[in-house]
Amino acid sequence: MQSSIEINHNTKIVGVIGHPIKHSFSPMMHNYAFNKLELGYVYLPFDISTTGLQDSLKGMVALGIKGFNVTIPHKERIIEYLDELSDSAKIVGAVNTVVNDNGNLIGYNTDVNGIINTLDEYKEQINGKTVSVLGAGGAARSVIYTLINHFNVKKINIINRTIEKAESLKDYFSSKMLFEKIKTYELMPPDVTEILAKSKLIINASSIGMSPNEDDSPTTIAESFNKKQIVFDVVYNPRQTKLLKLAEEQGATTINGLKMFVEQGAKSFELWTNKQMPTENILEILNK
Repeated sequence: MQSSIEINHNTKIVGVIGHPIKHSFSPMMHNYAFNKLELGYVYLPFDISTTGLQDSLKGMVALGIKGFNVTIPHKERIIEYLDELSDSAKIVGAVNTVVNDNGNLIGYNTDVNGIINTLDEYKEQINGKTVSVLGAGGAARSVIYTLINHFNVKKINIINRTIEKAESLKDYFSSKMLFEKIKTYELMPPDVTEILAKSKLIINASSIGMSPNEDDSPTTIAESFNKKQIVFDVVYNPRQTKLLKLAEEQGATTINGLKMFVEQGAKSFELWTNKQMPTENILEILNK
């Protein structure tokens, strides 16, 4: 998936901001797509700490960078520095894509597109069922919004290491989307085993298990999973997290984060270029 893009004075720059950033497949994916479609763009990773976020955005505007993806830990905080938000980004309260429109920074949430495209084939199975969401950050916000807005789920459990963050998210979506069937739990694996076991769908929307911390998992208790479940991990690197491996061993249907990653990236790509990303090629290459 190497890029042979020619860099010159006409080349448009896009990228991704986050911390850490070295695990990201985004530069590989977007540069492959730019090269395949012969577009004059290049995609770069920018490792930006929380303290440097505001100054970095000013620098990006000054340099004429056309847009960028936003990943951990900036998805929520970046909102205060943006000029406009899409409707979904306003409700979600998190941004993962920014378009620089002549110095006007517009925030979007294309994670929602990625989640819809990943879970759509399981829509009937999820309908009217209980879902447990692990995590309470930017990705969890996108997941909860999508579950309420696009999938007719019965109840959502938010399970997080910090119960206060889970409670805050519950209050936010109860108020913002008038969805009252949310319960919160602290991520204490022995205590939430039964909660997880009774969930039709479990979504890890946290960074637990992401490279380079492949040995981490939100739970290592096998009884959390069963063959009637669907377990979706938004982490895509590694492709099979410890969580998914454990769920698969118990007979659950497992979904890794690659399709979501590609589909959210495709929407970002379209926002920047007005072109369609060749997603099938990219998914095939990444799966290999």
